[in-house]
Amino acid sequence: MILTLAAKELKTLFVSPRGWLILAVMQAVMAYLFLNLTEAFLEIQPQLIQSSHPVGVTQFIVASLFNNAAIVLLMVTPLLTMGLVAGERRQHTLALLLSSPVSMTEIVLGKFLGLMVFFSLIIGLLVLMALALRAGSALDAGLLASNVAGLWLLAACFAALGLYLSSLTASPTLSAMSSLGAFLGLWLINLAVSDPHSLLHYLSPLQHFDGFNHGLVTTQNIIYFVLFIGVFLVFTIRRLDANRLRG
Repeated sequence: MILTLAAKELKTLFVSPRGWLILAVMQAVMAYLFLNLTEAFLEIQPQLIQSSHPVGVTQFIVASLFNNAAIVLLMVTPLLTMGLVAGERRQHTLALLLSSPVSMTEIVLGKFLGLMVFFSLIIGLLVLMALALRAGSALDAGLLASNVAGLWLLAACFAALGLYLSSLTASPTLSAMSSLGAFLGLWLINLAVSDPHSLLHYLSPLQHFDGFNHGLVTTQNIIYFVLFIGVFLVFTIRRLDANRLRG
């Protein structure tokens, strides 16, 4: 049933122009950044060769590309999550879904999985851009893999939080605005807090993505992502359970 619900959510994204528009705009932005980074690397390559610690193409182009992709995902995720629950509530289809013989866990995981498949497609296209660099230079496979894993986990955090906020309202617009506000708040925390020992330093998922972006995959960061995703999925399940009990 989870896979059926995931397929339904994915179909909804691709049937509507919104999904295709978001995919097209994001890829256009990332392609523009990719070309700019590649051009910048070629311009400074002579200086890099003379450096005692030269920056590789993976670090200069790929890591920077994925770092920018994280910010772009932050901006577009609210447009993807706003209708997951709020849209169904507004169209009066949520009551039918809640009255069906399907558990809240299956409903939430199905919606979450459908969105993550869409995110996986976006990340897969970024990987193809990175692999295109192999035509002229060797890639650091480990750094590429850590960026892919980190961006996927970060997208999962955004999806889980956006899904929860969508469950709190019947207005997709309000859901999108609250999600964007929450994401921007997490981003500002990441930018503003410089003390690595501060509690706020650990709150932003973007801070934990930074380790993956530099090729540093730590147990602490993985645990953070798993807890962040799990907590907001559980919150969403409990919220829908409360709605079902109220009828």
